[in-house]
Amino acid sequence: MEFLLLADEPSAAETVASWYFEQWCRATGRYTKEQVLTKVSAAINRNNAPMLILAKLDKELVGAAELKIREMEAYPDYEFWLGGVYVTSQARGYGVASALVNEALSRARAAGIKQLYLQTEDLTGGLYVRHGFVPLARVGSKGIDVLVMVTTLAD
Repeated sequence: MEFLLLADEPSAAETVASWYFEQWCRATGRYTKEQVLTKVSAAINRNNAPMLILAKLDKELVGAAELKIREMEAYPDYEFWLGGVYVTSQARGYGVASALVNEALSRARAAGIKQLYLQTEDLTGGLYVRHGFVPLARVGSKGIDVLVMVTTLAD
């Protein structure tokens, strides 16, 4: 598996925005596809958040994850977030999501981030528990119940 940044392949922004829109926005009406593309395109940094990480298998784009800043309005003091962890249906079951989370954690450490938060619709914590995230709160966010989690990153 190969990891690169949106900063290395900016043309991938359209693909990632389409994934995100279909997965999280079309049914809810939270954002238009154009709004999603604007948000994705902003994550073009190489050394700090916001940063979008891309995963490729056999040179094909199969997933993405983001290091975000202040993702939830309800938690303005929580600065850095992991979000947008997405894997194409064809690549699911091959460890891509776990590898993306590991890569995001590594890049967060390299950026000097000490605590990383996330929100997940999987109220068990699922994948994220296996990567050291612990639950903080179960809350409603834009009409959906989510679990807010945190991990502390060692130096």
